[in-house]
Formats: sequence, structure tokens, C-alpha cells
Amino acid sequence: MKTFIFASMSMLLALTISDVRAQTPTGDWMGGFTMPVVAEPRIPERSVSVADFGAKPDGRTLCTEAIAKAIDALAAQGGGRVVFPRGFWLTARINLKSHIALQLEPGALVQFTTDFPLYRQGGHGQIYGENLEDVAIIGQGIIDGNGAAWRPMKRSKVPESEWKKMVASGGRVEQKSQTWHPRANGDTWRLHLVYLSGCKRVLLEGVTFRNSPSWNVHPLRCEDVTVRGVSIINAWNAQNGDGMDIESCRNVIVRDTLLSVGDDGFCLKSGSGEEARRDPHPTENVLIENCTVFRAHGGFVIGSEMSGGVRNVRVNNCTFVDTDMGLRFKTQRGRGGVVERIYISNINMTNIVTDAIGFNMFYNGKVPAIGKNAPAPKADEGTPQFRDIFVQDVICRGAKRAVQLQGLPEMPLRGVHLRNVSITAAQGVVLEDAENITLQNVEIFTAKGNKPLEMIRSKDVRTEGFEGKAVE
Repeated sequence: MKTFIFASMSMLLALTISDVRAQTPTGDWMGGFTMPVVAEPRIPERSVSVADFGAKPDGRTLCTEAIAKAIDALAAQGGGRVVFPRGFWLTARINLKSHIALQLEPGALVQFTTDFPLYRQGGHGQIYGENLEDVAIIGQGIIDGNGAAWRPMKRSKVPESEWKKMVASGGRVEQKSQTWHPRANGDTWRLHLVYLSGCKRVLLEGVTFRNSPSWNVHPLRCEDVTVRGVSIINAWNAQNGDGMDIESCRNVIVRDTLLSVGDDGFCLKSGSGEEARRDPHPTENVLIENCTVFRAHGGFVIGSEMSGGVRNVRVNNCTFVDTDMGLRFKTQRGRGGVVERIYISNINMTNIVTDAIGFNMFYNGKVPAIGKNAPAPKADEGTPQFRDIFVQDVICRGAKRAVQLQGLPEMPLRGVHLRNVSITAAQGVVLEDAENITLQNVEIFTAKGNKPLEMIRSKDVRTEGFEGKAVE
């Protein structure tokens, strides 16, 4: 089998067989770090029903006070399970406490009220916890954030008949952006459905989280987080309707979880800008496996807020269907931070709207022309870095573009390695400002007339068994 090395700018530069094979990563690409044991919460066996504290399952009676009393009663005894039996439970914010699990029985629906003033005092989530230990949300019920009453909507994302209906219902229209806001008073603040900050030993299991006002599930600076068998569902056009944003967390396992949302699916973050760089809290030691994502901006995403760094991540056995992008990496100048030691394997994708695999260092910005009249800036502490990223055993059938590796002129992408990848897309692989790239056993089926591989300001690109084929 031949190995090719491309130096820069053109596929016509080639071609050595000896001395290159040794530079290509070999062996088990997925063995780059050892995942720590993730501790699960310790919840006492005692339990109470919210109905015992006066909550009524009629979907009309506000149960906020009764739920709080149930949580307080158990917390005073050292913790336990607050049970929501089958029924329709209407509430405002739920404030969690340490050693407490919310348990939703089959047929239980917890819905959050749209009486906005009730949320003014308190945290950033409809379900909120800060600096807690041993907390859980478990069971087989549904938690509904009533998010449509909170979220703006862009005219371009709905049929004209739906747009007219929303405008006629009240609220206000921002004419320049053609965005409808549901509150006429100009109030635009929105909560996350689940917001847990600084918590240790967190478990989410079995429950369906849907219709969030903004991000759906957001653990921030948490340690030992387990998510198992959860469904997270938002409308495809839900503004900022991310599925799961794991931010500055350590030791996280997500398994057997399904997402279908209006923004990014599984997204790893670590803060944005100078403050996050000065006091970095990286997201590290994360395992995501056996998960499915429908309708999201990206199936698995890192960024764009990653100034504190992201490292030691493994994504395995996942399926992305109808997402805008499959594997998505995004940042921009000024963010800083280092993303490294990312291991992705056994990914199936279909009907991807743009890139199957995409790295974009100019997120929310236009890629500038680089030349004598527009030199690249010098790298500094605000220059982000992506390196040592391994992707193998990927199949995608249907995308606009197979792969984009877009670095910065002053800080190229370094050490991105693809092995055993097969993609059918209208366009092929584009490398721009990238170094030390491996394409091993990669086949790209493109539309007739499109190049399977293009390079701009890239070097040390190694291909072994790279094949481009045109399809009708």
C-alpha cells in the first residue's frame, strides 16, 4: 500500500514511500487516556410523594410550594427521593438540595409555568442546584420547560402562516432581524431547563427533558456526572435550544441517550474569553457512547466557548441523522484555550446538511484573505489551539461536504488523524491552515467534477489508502 505526503498548497506535490509510514499514527488510536471511575450519587432509600404535601396533579394548580416542602422535609432527614406519581404537575422553579433525587413515575408530567415573574428570584435554571452533592433526576416521566412561551423565533424558520399567527398572538417583532419575541415588554431573559453548577455526583436517568426555554441540560463545573437512558427533545427551530452542554466538568459519562434539538446536540464547553483563560476549568475525562442525535446543529460539538480547554474525550458508537453537521469543532480568535486528546470512533451518519466532519476556527466570522496586504496576526494568549484529535471508523452517506479542516494562518490545526472513514458528499475534503494531518484508509465519494482533496497553506499531510471517487 502506498503512502503519500503532500507538502503544501497543491495535491501535485508528492510523494515518498519510505520514511513516511513511520510518521503515521499506528496501533490503537483510541487508547490515549484512561477514563476515571465516575462515582454515582448516594441517595438514601426513604421517599415521599409530592401529593403528601398538597401538590395536585391537575395541570392547573401550582405545585411549587408543595414540591419545595417535600424537598425540605427529606433534606432535613439526610435526603431521599421526592416522587412525582402519575399525573400533571405544574410548577415554577424547583431548587434541588444535596442527597435529593427527583423521581418521576411512569405517566408523570412535570411542566413549568409561564408566569415569568415567579422566576425572577433564584438561579439560572427551571431545575436549579448549586454546590450540591449527590443529586439525581430519575424515572420514566417527562419534564417540560414550556419553552415556546420564552423563545424568540426567526421568520425564516417557520411557514408564513405560522409567522402571522405568532405576530397576531402578541409579543413584538424586531424588524431588522425579522425575529418575533413572545414578550411585548422587551424582556428577553431565558432560563435553562436543568442548570447544575458546582455539583458533585450527579445522575440523570430515564427521564425525558423537553421544550426548554434556552439550553436544555447544562452541568457547569460539576464532577462525576452520569447520564443514562435520557431523551432530550426540542423543536428543530428552537432558538439556542441546545441539547446537553457539558461545561468545565470533570469525569462525565453519557450513555444510551437520544437527542433531537434546535441547536447543538452534545456540546463540550469551558467558558469564553480572558476570564476563562485566567482561571481555567477545562472539561476533561468525558465518555459519550451508544447515543443518537436527530436534528441538531451538530451531533457532537466542541466549542465555541472553550477558553478553559477541553481534553481527554472519547466518543464511541454514536449515530447522527439529519443534523446540520456531524462532528463539529468551532472557535475563533480571542477565545484561546487548547482542545486536545479527543478520540472518536464508530460513528454512523446520514443526511448531514453541511459538513460530516468540520473544524472551523472562524466561527461567527468571515475567513479573511491572507497575503501581502493582509498578513496574519501573531499568535498570542487569545489564539485557540486544536491538536491531537483521532477519528476512526466513520461512515456517512449524504453530506454537502465530507471534511473541512480550517485552522488559523497563525495557528494551524495540528495532529488531526482520520482512519477508516467513508463519506458520500457533494464536495470532498478541504484542508486550510492544517499541519500533521493523516488520512488513512479514507474514501470520499463526491459529485462528478468536484475534487476529493484540496489544500490551502497546509503541510505534512499524509495519505495512506486515500481514494476519491466521482459518483453520478
